[in-house]
Amino acid sequence: MRPKHKARYRRILIKLSGEALGGETGVGICPESIHDMAKQIQQVRALGLELVIVVGGGNIFRGEQGSERGIDRTTGDYMGMLATVINALALQDALEKLGVATRVQSAISMAQVAEPFIRRRAIRHLEKGRVVIFGGGTGNPYFSTDTTAALRANEIGAEIILKATKVDGIYDSDPKKNPAAKRYTRVTYMEALRKRLKVMDSTAFSLCMDNKMPIIVFDLFKPGNLKRVVLGENVGTLVSS
Repeated sequence: MRPKHKARYRRILIKLSGEALGGETGVGICPESIHDMAKQIQQVRALGLELVIVVGGGNIFRGEQGSERGIDRTTGDYMGMLATVINALALQDALEKLGVATRVQSAISMAQVAEPFIRRRAIRHLEKGRVVIFGGGTGNPYFSTDTTAALRANEIGAEIILKATKVDGIYDSDPKKNPAAKRYTRVTYMEALRKRLKVMDSTAFSLCMDNKMPIIVFDLFKPGNLKRVVLGENVGTLVSS
C-alpha cells in the first residue's frame, strides 16, 4: 500500500536535543515525551522515507557544564557521549514498541548495547527500512552533537537536517524575552552568520555551509509538525544557500 502523501525528501537526519527527551523540565528521561516523539517518527517513517536520528545528552549530563564545576573537560565530554547512548536506547525502545525497526550505532565501542558506527552498514539499514539512531557523538571530546548531526548527515548522504527544538524557528532575538521578536521563514548561511543568529555551534554550521547541507529549525512539540516539515509545508525556518 503506497503512502497517501508524498514526502518531499528521500533521506533525512533529525537532530534531537537531550532536553527534548526530558519533557517540560528538560531533565532526565520523560516517558511521555519520548512516546510522543516516537509516534511522530512512526508517522514520518510510514511515508516511506529513510530516517536517521542524532540524539543529544543534555538532559543527563553536559560535558561543558561539568567542566565549569571542576570535572576535566575531556572526561566530562566522554560522560556526555555516554548520556547520548542512554537516550538513544530509550528512543529505540519507544520506537520498537510501535513496531518501527531500529538500529542504534555508537561512535564509542559498546558491543553489548549498540553497533559500532560503520557508514556502509548504516546506509544498508536505511535501505532495508530501518531507522538508525546515532549515539556517542563523534566519539571525540570537544565536539557537540550538533557537529555530529552535520557530520553524519554528510556521511550518509542525507538531503536535509531537521533540527527539532522547543521554538518554532529562528528569531532575530529571544522570543521568550522579546514578544516583538521576528521569526525568519528562510535565511541564508551568510545572513545567519552576519546577523549572529544561533542555529548551531560554529563547527557544525561551517560544516553544513561548506557542504551546502540545508537545515530546518522547527518546533517538535507541536503535534504533527514533523510530518508537516517532511511533506514540505512552510514550518519553522529554512537555512540554506
